[in-house]
Amino acid sequence: MSAEPTDTDEVRLFLVAGEHSGDALGAKLIAALRRRLGSRLRLAGVGGAGMEAQDGFVSDFPMSEIAVMGPLSILRHLPRIVRRVYATVDRAIAFDPHAVVIIDSPEFTHPIAKRIRKRRPDIPIIDYVSPSVWAWRPGRARKMHPYVDHILGILPFEPEAHVRLGGPPCSYVGHALAERLGWLNALDPEPLRTRLGLDPARPVVVVLPGSRSSEVGRLMEPFGDTLRVLVERRMEPEVVVPCVSHVRALIERGRRTWPLPAHIVEGEEDKFRAFKLARAALAASGTVTLELAMAGTPMVVAYRVDPLAAPFLRRMIKAPTTVLANLVLGENAFPEFHQEKSTPESLANALQPLLTDTPERRAQCAALARVPDLMHFEGGSPSEAAADIVLDYALRRRVRGG
Repeated sequence: MSAEPTDTDEVRLFLVAGEHSGDALGAKLIAALRRRLGSRLRLAGVGGAGMEAQDGFVSDFPMSEIAVMGPLSILRHLPRIVRRVYATVDRAIAFDPHAVVIIDSPEFTHPIAKRIRKRRPDIPIIDYVSPSVWAWRPGRARKMHPYVDHILGILPFEPEAHVRLGGPPCSYVGHALAERLGWLNALDPEPLRTRLGLDPARPVVVVLPGSRSSEVGRLMEPFGDTLRVLVERRMEPEVVVPCVSHVRALIERGRRTWPLPAHIVEGEEDKFRAFKLARAALAASGTVTLELAMAGTPMVVAYRVDPLAAPFLRRMIKAPTTVLANLVLGENAFPEFHQEKSTPESLANALQPLLTDTPERRAQCAALARVPDLMHFEGGSPSEAAADIVLDYALRRRVRGG
């Protein structure tokens, strides 16, 4: 699907992002739209620093006011979030856009979309990043149909999932990781090995306890104990912990009880250098499993949530796996351990064979080799493909006289 403007009229788009990842996608989308429309593009909405760095976008309020995670945090900030939802709807209606693009953060963006649809059913609404309906609460897909015209999926299995679940039309536009595959393949990991003084005779294990404080708090101890089991079995890998800055202090404290020194690194380049150096990874479930897969790093995955929430989540989750790399492959190639199953012994039993040449390691490497092709998108960059679909809806509404 492609749309190109044919006259000099302006195109008004209202974009709403609710957290950092959505802001990053929104910034690239705005840049792609600006390349097509130039000064004819008018923008309004809500976003973060990335979107505001693009020409012509000013957020109606700081995105940090609604960038909260988890049900307890959302509940604590609910009055402010509700106020911002209604204010954003009013602003969108006043702006009279040719299309609205909501970007991820369904707890914030979907209530806005529903209210815009109720007041102005003629305005197309595009959802950039599908909610995880294929994993839990699949009924959300059908409920989205009345207020979302099109979903821009970033995982290749999502269009089929929405057909199966009765969701809105969905197009796979590509994932940002696939867009960066050339950069990743060219990245030289050896400067990191030299800088950290890693022993080339010892295997490297990357340990990834998560990017949220709650994840790190629950996984640092069992991950450290997993390393302890390896040491008891006379396996002493070099340990590298890529992290984001806001959890570094937690990781610094937690690693003091680990049986091996842990090198902490920050930043995208060092993270992917570490992935390329690693024989294997011990990782929290999340987007990082897809990053590891694109880097070709064998992995063992674990996750723990609040024990009180665990029974509820077990009933809600419908997918056969929570590992994104497994979902892309359509098979459980990478072992995962949740809650009481994520014991140090179980994790060590799965991790140890990946550190030497074993059938387990060879099987994972074969699966990893398939991931880039499965993630490949023929239509250019994700942001360009997303811009095509957004413009198609916007220009169709404008032709109708919007």
